[in-house]
Amino acid sequence: MDIVFCATTITLILLLNFIPETKSQQDYLDNHQLDCDDPFNSTYGNICNSMKSCQSYITFKSSPPLYNTPATIAYLLNSTVPLITNANNISDVDPIPVDTMITVPVTCFCSGHYYQHNSSYILKNENENYFTLANNTYEALTTCQALDAQNIYGLDNLTVGLNLHVPLRCACPTSKQMENGFKYVLTYLVSEGEYPALIAELFGVDTQSVLDANKLQEDSVIYYFTPFMVPLKDKPPTKIQRTLPPPSAPLSKPPVENPTRNKDSSSSKKRVIIGSTAGAAVFLLLLIFFLLFFCFCHRHKNKISLSSVATDSVATKTTTEKVSNTDTSTTNPSSSLSYKGLRYAAESLTVYNFEELHKATGFFSEANRLNGSSVYRASLKGEDAAVKVLKGDASAEINIQGRISHANITRLSGFCVHKGSTYLVYEFVENGSLDNWIHFNNRLNFVALTWRQRVQIVQDVADALNYLHNYANPSHIHKNLISGNVLLDGSFRGKLCNFGLARVVNDDFGEGGFQLTRHVIGTHGYMPPEYIENGLISPKMDVFAFGVVILELLSGKEAIVGDTNGEEKLLSAAVSEALEGDNGREKLHAFMDPTLRGDYPLDMAYSMAEIAKCCVARDHNLRPNISEVLVILSKIQSSSLD
Repeated sequence: MDIVFCATTITLILLLNFIPETKSQQDYLDNHQLDCDDPFNSTYGNICNSMKSCQSYITFKSSPPLYNTPATIAYLLNSTVPLITNANNISDVDPIPVDTMITVPVTCFCSGHYYQHNSSYILKNENENYFTLANNTYEALTTCQALDAQNIYGLDNLTVGLNLHVPLRCACPTSKQMENGFKYVLTYLVSEGEYPALIAELFGVDTQSVLDANKLQEDSVIYYFTPFMVPLKDKPPTKIQRTLPPPSAPLSKPPVENPTRNKDSSSSKKRVIIGSTAGAAVFLLLLIFFLLFFCFCHRHKNKISLSSVATDSVATKTTTEKVSNTDTSTTNPSSSLSYKGLRYAAESLTVYNFEELHKATGFFSEANRLNGSSVYRASLKGEDAAVKVLKGDASAEINIQGRISHANITRLSGFCVHKGSTYLVYEFVENGSLDNWIHFNNRLNFVALTWRQRVQIVQDVADALNYLHNYANPSHIHKNLISGNVLLDGSFRGKLCNFGLARVVNDDFGEGGFQLTRHVIGTHGYMPPEYIENGLISPKMDVFAFGVVILELLSGKEAIVGDTNGEEKLLSAAVSEALEGDNGREKLHAFMDPTLRGDYPLDMAYSMAEIAKCCVARDHNLRPNISEVLVILSKIQSSSLD
């Protein structure tokens, strides 16, 4: 093993010496978006490599007769007319000349692994598909690969009337770019005959910064009708003065075949090429050796071998002793972690020993206990962590959290099994749970959440649920969404936690996407009627609970409130009274959290309350899907930033 380790290290060093240093940000897409069967990584979006959200810009060319006004373009790209007209200094009613390029301000979010600005599209005719939407309608702002990955409908199951989720390509500046003064990243549609130096000149930035932003070199070639990342130090100009004449055919309607590639590398203009075959081979070798090196270090660090996790009773006993670090006399398989869960966890998470966690939490002192819960603050290798103590088998929660990854879901980094208890090690989330911020406002030095913070938290939770319901593999139902299970980080961004009751959506769920159970468990005020009365489990139960959380953020009240007669009343029922009648907006003032001191836009608050009302509908069939809610919330969030 030492020989392999040394050889791997030497090879890595040699390979690294041949790889040029780069300040790059995102992979240039090339023409991979034109082959829907090509699962090239860059086709799924720009990798989240810096901040979680930011102000960003995308470009769009006027395409009559459907998308040639600020209103129609705003509808297509999930933007607003004022944003588009102000950014481009144009009229809000006059049509935009054909092929005129405009910039559209958007809020770029880190959704899962990729940056994106979310929009939606309803299929209008039978000739539309993922390819035509990506390359014709949305002008390469998305790809057929990304559409296929982020929608539940297959390529052969698209029918007129389907509402599709559309992830638009965007990015945030890296820390290196911000150090160099760049504040924004613009997604630019390359026109025929353009090249990096010309694009850089167009936006007043240096050519090298543009090359770095797309992982490109000076001697390369780019292709028209491809998205190109342009870092900006200021907002883009109100009019993009292109010096080249427009092509003879509209670039927003490319042929199905790949565009003709310009191979004239001897041109005086600098072109950009995608990495050569040799470069790809070097990268592949580097990746293989890195994986070998990582596997070796991981096994060496945790002192656990996957081969030791066997299914027979003898091997099982040995593995339990290694992982739990307990005396053999106290190891009890019935009260410990199930071995199926252990097998998966050993492959993906760090296995801690009890002494390490005992010391990290100050011997589980009361001073490190968080709000009287079973969670303790810890310091592991100089970094803060949260250690959650559970009695008995926690393999279900470990299995679920070990396979999901999202910016708005707390990250599980490791675990320990000791004397019948399981210790889960999570990332530490600085500002605690949401319910502490909206319900305990009588404490000293209380600071109320602002309207923008509340809208952002709602957006974050919706994004997490959308990932669980539609993009996690397999899909999941949280089943225990309450304000106490939403944590706030240092920037007051929401993170969903506590997956102890979560359910995997598998073959047991029928065609209607639901399952029945006799074991009803949850928190009163957040459980939907169909679950309490009939044990019906479906993603719509998360939507109901999400609606209650929205109402808590709007009103500052708890899920169960007392009425004038001193009787308990559900917050989910109170919202109907607050909005009914012709004077709903005036009545909403009395419903809103007084700690906001009226500092919120009434129309947006009313829209948010309407969303919550739909989410808490008694009939689960009347509730929207979380993906539909997310699109509306994105618009409210963008308007709130304005």
